[in-house]
Amino acid sequence: MAFLRFNLAFSLLAAAVMLTLSGCSESVPPTSEAASAVLQGNQLRFPAGHPQLALLTTVDVRPSTAVAIDLPARLTWNESRTQRIFPAFAGRVTAIRADVGQSVKAGAVLAQMASPDFGQAQADAARAAVDAQLTQKSLARQKELLSAGVIARKDFEQAEAEAARAQTEVARAQARSKLYGGGNGVNQQLGLVSGINGIVVERNLNPGQELRPDQSGVGVPAPFVVSDPTSLWVQIDARERDVGSLRAGSTFDLVVPTLPNEKFVGKVITSGDAIDPTTRTIKVRGEVANPDRRLKAEMLATARLERHLGGGLVIPASAVVLRGTQHTAFVQTAPGVFEPREVRLTYQDSKQAVVARGLEAGDKVVSENVLLLSRQFALSQETSESKELPPVAASKDVKDAPKKP
Repeated sequence: MAFLRFNLAFSLLAAAVMLTLSGCSESVPPTSEAASAVLQGNQLRFPAGHPQLALLTTVDVRPSTAVAIDLPARLTWNESRTQRIFPAFAGRVTAIRADVGQSVKAGAVLAQMASPDFGQAQADAARAAVDAQLTQKSLARQKELLSAGVIARKDFEQAEAEAARAQTEVARAQARSKLYGGGNGVNQQLGLVSGINGIVVERNLNPGQELRPDQSGVGVPAPFVVSDPTSLWVQIDARERDVGSLRAGSTFDLVVPTLPNEKFVGKVITSGDAIDPTTRTIKVRGEVANPDRRLKAEMLATARLERHLGGGLVIPASAVVLRGTQHTAFVQTAPGVFEPREVRLTYQDSKQAVVARGLEAGDKVVSENVLLLSRQFALSQETSESKELPPVAASKDVKDAPKKP
């Protein structure tokens, strides 16, 4: 009985395995594939509903006499309204009387310094005043002696000249002392004074800091910078071909990414006469009004202007590809039908290109995924050429080989 039960179980298991294998061996129906593009002559034709058609965006070719040019720009302080204040004598900062953002008038003291060198200048002024008084007294005595006939006129004229020189030295020493805020006494108190009306835009000193006049120069921050922020300079990096559109007096729109809804108009002041050998650009300086002080120095911006070309057709720069050594644009001649056109460009930047020959106004050119279309065109050409090749003839040795019996 046990043997019969074992044979029955084995038979059932074998039948189950056979059913499983037969189910796995059933053929899967083939999936339908989208028909591929076909090359006919110089045109690439896509069948209706091809998935690549949704990726190929087209735009109309339009005529234009001017194109918009965007150039990188940077805002800086208007140096015509800016003063960088350095100490004229060495000393130590004892008091700071102005800070960033504070409005100051011309002559306002921004900081006080204890300066022995400035005290020496004050002492020179005081010494010159004493010497001048002495020469005046000597001149008065010489005049009395001349009237009494005791001395010669030559000696009186000599004393008169010394008195005049002493007065000149007094004027020089006092003017030097007053230029840097010194009074009549000797107190060694040197003031850092603003020479213009404006706003303190930078402060680079601390109480007790030692300052020296030899620390001033290029690359060294000034202890104080006073400027009028209601007018800023715009430093523009212009390409060689765009300099003609940036003559002195011409205007441009200033686009600031951080202020997208604001409109600013600048005016070109001057342009450089040399090209930067590294960037191959020319420095152009503009000026922009900033009455609300919305613009800040060192902001990055874009100077946008129009360049008049005198004709041509405008297409997006993305619509142009380089095939070999020739610029090419793909034109949609009918729905799903595209053909390449060789074009000659007179201008091109990162956004747009101006075509002088190869297109007509109203043509529809592919502006997105042009490289994909160009690759598909090349693959279709290779497939078409391979089909046209004649079959390879059998070699003579194979033809003449004797047949086996």
